[in-house]
Amino acid sequence: MILPAIHTLTFIFVTLVVSTERAVTCDDRFNVQRLSCDHGVISVQSALYGRADRETCSEGRPQQQLENTECSQRGTVDVLKMRCDGMKVCEINTNLVRTSDPCFGTYKYLETNYTCFPAIHTVACEQSLAQLYCDAGQVIFVYGAHYGRLDRTTCSYKRPDSQTENVYCSNPSPKVAQSCNGKNSCTVTASNSVFGDPCVGTYKYLEVSYVCECK
Repeated sequence: MILPAIHTLTFIFVTLVVSTERAVTCDDRFNVQRLSCDHGVISVQSALYGRADRETCSEGRPQQQLENTECSQRGTVDVLKMRCDGMKVCEINTNLVRTSDPCFGTYKYLETNYTCFPAIHTVACEQSLAQLYCDAGQVIFVYGAHYGRLDRTTCSYKRPDSQTENVYCSNPSPKVAQSCNGKNSCTVTASNSVFGDPCVGTYKYLEVSYVCECK
């Protein structure tokens, strides 16, 4: 008796290794935490405002300010994800997460763990068009979109200083995802009429991160 041949299919899954970055900023009214990706865009994994050990940000601090290691502000990770996901660079003043005091008398810090997620990143200056597109058979999935200004160099050509000096002006927006998700290509106008005006008098830009997925 001749047995039928058995064909074995071997599937090889290639996993992209993404390293996790860690940023720690000691609590101070004027301290700013900076997250950045040389390649890809920011994807916040976890964030803590409070204290989880006695060593971090302990230099020069009395012991009573370090004893409580179960101190955390609720909602911190949501604030970081809303402001930073999908950006190549994100700066957060600790004032933004210091909405209350989770442990009075304890010296706190902001600790953020994030990865640099591979994505297509595009910028459109105010009153210009952001063009998103994928190869045939693929569709757009918007990972993050922000309208405003976060530095003095992007979209600054021939602009007076007064229009680029406000670098704490940026609003995350779901409108790009609502317009473009599931499409092969998409065009969005970077304008106040579409996204509102987060900072009057500042020349703004639209920053979008997206990936192309198979249908």
